[in-house]
Formats: sequence, C-alpha cells, structure tokens
Amino acid sequence: MFVHALLRRAALCSVAILMAGPAAASECQEDARMAEAFRQAGARGAFVLLDGRTGGLACHDAARAARGFLPASTYKIPNALIALETGVASGGDFALNWDDKRDPRQSWWPPAWAQSHTLATAMSNSVVWFYQELARRIGARRMQDYVDRFRYGNRNISGGIDQFWLSGELRISALEQVDFLWRFYGGQLDASGRSVQVVKDAIVLEASEAYRLSGKTGWARLGEDDPNQVGWFVGYLERGQEVYFFALNMDMRKPEDGAARLALARQILRQRGLMP
Repeated sequence: MFVHALLRRAALCSVAILMAGPAAASECQEDARMAEAFRQAGARGAFVLLDGRTGGLACHDAARAARGFLPASTYKIPNALIALETGVASGGDFALNWDDKRDPRQSWWPPAWAQSHTLATAMSNSVVWFYQELARRIGARRMQDYVDRFRYGNRNISGGIDQFWLSGELRISALEQVDFLWRFYGGQLDASGRSVQVVKDAIVLEASEAYRLSGKTGWARLGEDDPNQVGWFVGYLERGQEVYFFALNMDMRKPEDGAARLALARQILRQRGLMP
C-alpha cells in the first residue's frame, strides 16, 4: 500500500507528461550516462526511466522515446491480462497443447516453442503461437474493448487478431510503455487484482535479497532486410519500497542483437546504482 501511494503521487508528473503527446519528449530529461551506454554498445535506440517515488523521468533520445513502434512480444503482458479477465485463461498454469498443423514450426523458432506450454512458461519463453491462440479465443471485439480500457498505445488492433501486435497497426512508444507499466503495477488498470498478480508473477526475471527485476522483451521481426525491425525490453525494478519503471527500444539487425537489449538495460540500471 505504501509503495502504491508513492506511485500514485509520483505519477501525477508522469501521466501529465505522457498525456501531452509528442511535446512530452521535451519533458524527459536527457541523461548523458544513458547516451554513453548506447554509444559503447554501438546501439541506436531510446531508453526511458521513471522513478516511481519521485516521478523523475530520465531518458536517452527523447524524440524517439515519444515515437510509436510495434510492441511485438511486449504485448504479451496486456494479452495475458486480457485472457485472464475474459476467462479465456484461468491462471498462470492454464495450458495449451501445441498443434503443429495450426502453428507449424518455423525455421527461426527456438526449440522450446515446439511443445505445449502454460500461460506462465509461454511468457518466460516468449512463445508466439501460444499468445496468438489466446488472442483468437479472446476475439476482436473483446480485445478492442480492453485495449481501449487500458489506453494501450494507439489502440489500433487492425491487421489480424493474431498479428496486430507483430506486423499490424498497433504502435506504442517507450514513454507509453512506461505509463502502461506504472498503471499495471499500481492497480490502475480496469482489471482484477488477481489477474494483475498472475501476470506480475509470470514476468519476474530475477530476484535477490536486494532487488527484483521484472519485464518482457520483444522483437518485431519484419523480414531479414526490413530496416524497421525494433527490439524492446520493458519492465520495472523493485528495491524494497522503491520501484523504477523502464522501457528500451533499439534497432535490430541480427539475432545477436537480442541479448544486447537486456545487457544494455542492465548496464544503464547499474550506472545509476540500482543493480549490482
């Protein structure tokens, strides 16, 4: 409750910024340490960090941070929440069997995808077919209703019920990702506490006595030579009663860039003394 009270107070600043549209980029304080981290990594992208206690908003490349991109697999967070709220999924242990006729294995699939999964394991392994099937069962009408309720990105789910976040028209900016995560964490979405907690549990990446890191990666794979491929890593870091929300997006060119997303985000968080 104490953390949530702090977040509600801090969010007065962040929500006002995020609702301001493109002009919000001017409110995001450019951080030289973030810029140096991107330079050292040879990466081109944006990073947004919201201090849930103070409302301080720091970033690298504020203009890009306000630009919308395909959310790719970061959409698994709202997708899972919607599946739980609509009764399509019953909990983190809700399971689906892999159907190789409905979802034939692709050459680029990780081995872990070609098997049955639960909502939780499909989240941690970022199993695309599982969340596509959830979306089909949710259906376009209910999906649109919840995307509107959540004020998620540009709210445009055209492009196919199982494709709109991968190659369709849905777009979300790094600033909007942080706003969504703040509302998700603080119980400010139109969703039950139980559903939120199931998804929170599913996105925990690592935990220690000092901190807990939660989040989700994403990669809009639009073709090997498409210049618009973008990689995401979004989430939050809990340190006792402190919570920091972040969103990173960067240009992607090759599979090796995938690991760079997490490494770059961790480096930025370490630079600020938030992680060991």
